[in-house]
Amino acid sequence: MRKIMISAAAAFLFMSATPVLAENNPQPETKDVQLTSQQKQELSVLYKEMLAKKKEILSKYVEYGVLSKTESQNISSHMENRYQHMEKNGFVPKRHCHKMHHSK
Repeated sequence: MRKIMISAAAAFLFMSATPVLAENNPQPETKDVQLTSQQKQELSVLYKEMLAKKKEILSKYVEYGVLSKTESQNISSHMENRYQHMEKNGFVPKRHCHKMHHSK
């Protein structure tokens, strides 16, 4: 019973401190950054290497029976689309504000 009370008190303290922490740490402003063509090329190489490794991992999952061939192809297609999206945006990740989702 004592452990339950201590756990409940700790949970209450954590939950009551969360809004204060959120107010003291505002989201940083998004910056409109433009990368040079050399920087984009370097990132492109790294993303392609990462994509190749992830596809290699997917093939191992198929080999081990964790994923089906169809699931692997779907995931691979999603990763390819993500790469193309990043390439289209100049390899600058877009920040998303999640405040709209929580204000319901």
